[in-house]
Amino acid sequence: MKMIVGLGNIGPQYDGTRHNTGFSVVDKFAEKHDIDLSTRKMEAKFGSGVIDGEKVMLVEPLTFMNESGRAVGPLMKYFKLSLEDLVVVYDDMDLPVGKIRLRNHGSAGGHNGIKSLIAHLQTDKFNRVRVGTGHPTKESVVDYVLGKFTTEQKPDFDKAADNSVAALEDFVAGKEFSRLENKYN
Repeated sequence: MKMIVGLGNIGPQYDGTRHNTGFSVVDKFAEKHDIDLSTRKMEAKFGSGVIDGEKVMLVEPLTFMNESGRAVGPLMKYFKLSLEDLVVVYDDMDLPVGKIRLRNHGSAGGHNGIKSLIAHLQTDKFNRVRVGTGHPTKESVVDYVLGKFTTEQKPDFDKAADNSVAALEDFVAGKEFSRLENKYN
């Protein structure tokens, strides 16, 4: 089984914000593959389905971003999943809007959700899809990440979300993550 985790903040006030990019991508993947994300357990909302013979679990933590590991760690243990079967999707201000970057390990880079995952998984060696949100030019970082994509940014974000879904489909199909890095970066 593959586990795809999208990071974001819970609550309707955060819907569609840059910081909820992980949720947006997972929702798009779920819609495309008709996976219902209505199960709520272990501080997470999730659902599963089968894609090309591979069982896939989609997860959105019901914690705030900086506590994401509290949900993901126990789910990984409960379902006895290895780190190779996990991929985490999240926002990255250091990438321009429209760009994605796949990595199979690395530091948190200042992202509190990833810091929490590293702490709970006790390693930084897990697959990630970083989705660019761009960096603020005039507003504070907090206001920027908790804001929504502008009209000008939306088409580029939609392209990045589509590319992220394609990369996740390749991951589910069993393609080696390091090869996916070469394809999508």
